[in-house]
Amino acid sequence: MYQTHMIGFTHRLATLDDIPALTRLMKAAIGALQADFLTPEQVAASRTIMGLDTQLIADGCYFIVEEKGVLAGSGGWSRRATLYGGDHTPGRNAAMLDPTIDAARVRAMYTNPDFARRGVGRLILSLCEAAAAEAGFRRVELMGTLSGEPLYRACGYEPIERILDPRGGAPVPLVRMGKALAAPQ
Repeated sequence: MYQTHMIGFTHRLATLDDIPALTRLMKAAIGALQADFLTPEQVAASRTIMGLDTQLIADGCYFIVEEKGVLAGSGGWSRRATLYGGDHTPGRNAAMLDPTIDAARVRAMYTNPDFARRGVGRLILSLCEAAAAEAGFRRVELMGTLSGEPLYRACGYEPIERILDPRGGAPVPLVRMGKALAAPQ
């Protein structure tokens, strides 16, 4: 587990008041961090299939990471069936998962482009994994972007399947990944 004081970041749970800032963060992250991996049409399509799921905030499962009051990143975990996508994304499923047989979901991870490769994503993953393990889950899954895949691999996630999501117009390549969780201490 990362110690936030060691890397200069603080974290807290998101509130509904954070939605405008989170929306700006997500727009910036999708535009800047996906550009080296996707065509402009795929980046635009990503905005349809990705984004903020406010159910994560309502469930108390969505973290914000800041440095000196600046939003560095966000991400959460879920005990609901939807694997990825925002409030506006078609095909969502809010059914509750069973921690004895299902994998928790890591969801909606975004890093402020000014904070990329500074440990924000690793911190968010560690917070999500610890919370999911505490809730009784023994495994987590996520749907990663091509730009996020190296981070997830470095943090122990393994590919399960690769897909092309066509719902936004241009098919967006994604990779479903999973990881076993250690039991909470």
